This record gives sequence, structure tokens and C-alpha cells, in this order.
Amino acid sequence: MITIKTGDCRDVLKEIPDQTFNCVVTSPPYWGLRDYNTGTWEGGDPNCPHKRLSKISKDTSTGHLAMHDQGDVVGDAIYKKKCPLCGAVRKDKQVGLEESPHDYVKNMVNIFKEIKRVLRDDGTVWLNLGDTYSSYKDSKSVSQTVAKGTLSEEAHIMETNHSRNMHLLKRAGFKNKELIGIPWRVAFALQEDGWYLRQDIIWSKPNPMPESVKDRCTKSHEYIFLLTKNPNYYYDNEAIKEEAIDWGTRDRSNGKYHNEGTGLQPHSGLEKSYETKNKRSVWTVSPKPFSEAHFAVYPTELIEPCILAGCPEDGDVLDPFGGAGTTALVADRLKRNATIIELNPKYINIAEKRINNDAPLFTTLTVEKGVS
Repeated sequence: MITIKTGDCRDVLKEIPDQTFNCVVTSPPYWGLRDYNTGTWEGGDPNCPHKRLSKISKDTSTGHLAMHDQGDVVGDAIYKKKCPLCGAVRKDKQVGLEESPHDYVKNMVNIFKEIKRVLRDDGTVWLNLGDTYSSYKDSKSVSQTVAKGTLSEEAHIMETNHSRNMHLLKRAGFKNKELIGIPWRVAFALQEDGWYLRQDIIWSKPNPMPESVKDRCTKSHEYIFLLTKNPNYYYDNEAIKEEAIDWGTRDRSNGKYHNEGTGLQPHSGLEKSYETKNKRSVWTVSPKPFSEAHFAVYPTELIEPCILAGCPEDGDVLDPFGGAGTTALVADRLKRNATIIELNPKYINIAEKRINNDAPLFTTLTVEKGVS
């Protein structure tokens, strides 16, 4: 069974009873990376287009100054939370748009207090986070590029966010070209708040996003943190064991391994080595594009071991940042129940369509309107 709860996870989680879920698998929006356009305008003129002005003209139908089809304004990156045309104020609850990385960490700690409440005492949390660099790009060139209208909508969002983040990072005291270390800041803050930080897992990407940097390596990994409420918890080690590719025979007298076919027989001091081994903490998984969603979609292969190890069959999995519904889809395929929470109506529609198209025949999908 899959349930999609719509609304802000900070509000929706409060409606869920204690100790509901066996396992949480999630990838929150990274700080400063992207505005998913979940904000709303309050006050001002409801007929105002709230557009960025590239080439100013008069809209005769509304009487407002307007731009030529440049797309909606992205958060406070341009308007600084206020529309200069009508005075409307933009408000956005999206995680990742906080004023600083420090505020992002505080926000995550508060969200995870509610996650801890709805997680069973023997439950696990698998938290995926990526890092970012502080970069003081010339804000003039950024604004000029955006104003010229030469960027796609996605690139427009990233560029305007970059301009906004540059000023916020300066104000927060980060140096230019500095790795911010957000994943570990969050992990240590959660540990300080009472979570057991059991493991850091490296998500290694064979096909990372290209970077033009020449004074450091191209970034090709992210983190998955395994967190628990208690030192003893449910963890199915056998379910995620890896094949021991180099198995053969081992001579107990000297500890050396011999390949099959060498003529050595498993007797008289020889024993066969294991065919499986414990899963290692570096997971090599290629990101896969999904045309209807943002280009950082969770690969299903990354989620499978988290659910297999962290949740028994017929157990309950939660993703408080549900996105395109990948966690729910994988949980259902593995015979687990899933609940996802999503704020963005666009992604709710994508998840619903995707689950209906890809989930097994007898999957039950329920969409519940939550607190917005």
C-alpha cells in the first residue's frame, strides 16, 4: 500500500501517531541548490504577474509593467521577497531556502525530532545529503545573464539561486571556494540531538555532473547516513550481502587463496571461502535522469538496500521529502508499505502518475490532502 500525503512535512508529521514506521529513507532538498517554486505571493495586486522585468512594457489588459515571457520569479533571489510592481510579499516553506547553512541545519534538526517520534524504537533512518561549495561569482554577470533571457528555466533557477546564495554565504562568514560541509554539519547536529550516527555510506557516481574546475577533483559522491534511535535496531544483514567475486579455496595452513581449477581439493587443511560478503560502505550507483522531474532523481538501486536492510516485509517505510515517489515505488516492489510526504503539487502529480504506471497491478494508492 502506498500513501501520498500532501503538504509541508513539518505539519503533516504532527498528524501521524508515534512509532508508526519501521524505516525512513529520504533525500531532503539540499541547501541553496534549487527553488522548486512552492512559494506563494501574499498581499499586493492578485492580477500582478509578479515577473522579473527584462524588457519593460505595459500590459494593457492589467495596466502593470510586464516582461516578455521570462517565467515566474524564483523565491527571493530577485525580488528579495517583495514584488516591486505591486508590493506583494513572497513566502515559501521549502526546505533548502534558509538564510544560511546554519539555519538549514537547525531546520533539519527540528524536522528530525518529529521523524524520531514517528519512527519505531528499533527503526532506522537512511539520510542522503550532498554538499556544495561557497563561490563568490560575479553577481553582475549573473544578473545580466538572467536578464538577457538566454537561460532555460532550470538554468535560470540555478543562476538566480547562485546570486542569492553568494550574498548569504558571505554574510554567514564562509570563504570563497570553500567546501561548506553541510552533510556532516547535519549529521553531527543530529548526533548531538540524540540520534545514533551508525554509519556514513558513500554514494559513488560513475557518471557525475561535469565540472570545469582545475584546482580540485571533480565531485563524484554524496553521503548516506545511517541513523538510529537506539544502539539495538532492526537490520537485515543477510538481505543485502554482496557476491564475493574472488571466492575460491583457502589453505588454512598459510591463509592463501587458490582459484577453482588449480587441482587443489577442499580437504586436508583446505576450506572453501565464502560466496557472499557483508555489503561495503561505498555504493557505486549511476544517477539516472527522469525527464518529468529535476535532474537529481534518486536511483532505485540506491534505495533498495536501505529498505531491504532497514524494514521487514509488510513493514512501513516513510519518505518525508517524497519528490517523484521513488522511495514509495521501490518499497512497494519489495513488499513494504510506503508513505511519502510532498509539498510541491507538481511532484505530487508526477509521483501519482509514476506509481500508477509502474507499480505492481494490485498496488493500492491513496492520496491524502494534508496541512499546507
